[in-house]
Amino acid sequence: MTPPDAPQNRWSDLDRPPLNVTALRRGLLRPESLWSELEVVETTGSTNSDLAERARSGGLAEGTVLVAEEQTAGRGRLERSWTAPPRSGLFFSVYLEPGDDVPVERWGWVPLLAGVAAATGLAKAAGVDTALKWPNDLLVTVEGGERKAAGILGEFAGDGIVVGLGINVSLRADELPAPTAGSLALAGAVSTDRETLLRAVLRSLEHWYGEWRAAGGDAAASGLQAAYAAGCATLDRTVRAELPGGNSLVGQAVAIDGDGRLVLSTEDGLQQPVSAGDIVHLRGAAGGLT
Repeated sequence: MTPPDAPQNRWSDLDRPPLNVTALRRGLLRPESLWSELEVVETTGSTNSDLAERARSGGLAEGTVLVAEEQTAGRGRLERSWTAPPRSGLFFSVYLEPGDDVPVERWGWVPLLAGVAAATGLAKAAGVDTALKWPNDLLVTVEGGERKAAGILGEFAGDGIVVGLGINVSLRADELPAPTAGSLALAGAVSTDRETLLRAVLRSLEHWYGEWRAAGGDAAASGLQAAYAAGCATLDRTVRAELPGGNSLVGQAVAIDGDGRLVLSTEDGLQQPVSAGDIVHLRGAAGGLT
């Protein structure tokens, strides 16, 4: 047994072993695969920032995956910080180049695509029911309430787009950064093996990206729009959209349109699409506060 005053190192928490990069590469970097390069680093500020910088410098191959055991300056939407104990989650970014196959105006679907892929992969590998909160959060149920277990951030860089995911895997209740946060473990996951979960999410992402790209970025034709709507916990709820610039809009979330925007039906009968902003779930379909 390790004495309580023993120095901590990367091997101290036996419930959180380090990732085996050799095994991950063997399972994911196949000749026909989207994934071309996979690197695991012990710690970094932000995997998104690292890949974006490399993309802007040129020469970054599509399908590059960068994983960090710990992020010290992880970024969420609206420049929010994202931090968690080392090896308590999956913190990674991927670089994609839809290129000439997809008009650039459709690239905004990529972060939503990543949400569908993460929800699908985690549901299979972790055995946890997941739901999407528009635009880029993944929710799980903990003690009867919805909690955020993952966030997604996309940014244009070089000739493509960098998509980062931060997924709380084994966080315990006393480690959560906020009362609204959760983790796969707290949601009753049947597996918190990070290698299994990472492979599942990346394979799901490869599948959805391939379908979407083959359809020229048409979210309806590829099935992506329907899949996102089917898994979206925001739809059929009364929500408040906190918009850039300090304005807000309240209405019932009625649809995800062809551009990936959330459509709100307001009290004056208008259908208002929202392309960016924070969404607060005010009431569920049954009328309860959420």
